Amino acid sequence: MEVLKISSKSNPNSVAGAIAGLVKESNKAEMQAIGAGALNQAVKAVAIARGFVAPAGVDLVCIPAFADVEVEGENRTGMKLIIESRK
Repeated sequence: MEVLKISSKSNPNSVAGAIAGLVKESNKAEMQAIGAGALNQAVKAVAIARGFVAPAGVDLVCIPAFADVEVEGENRTGMKLIIESRK
């Protein structure tokens, strides 16, 4: 599965569209965010995506988890958000 990597500069509306597309295809999407700003944009995107899919009777559930990520040769701890659809 494709992992959406979110930064503090990510556009929440664009990310929400990607989430909605992935959820329609496979009932699941996964995002990775490192830092408070990136996590903020990711959570906004989930809220917006819920609005995109709600008219079709789909409810999105977000499962947060920690993720160890390598950035420029350094191990960092980030957040992984798993988005699943619930009908």
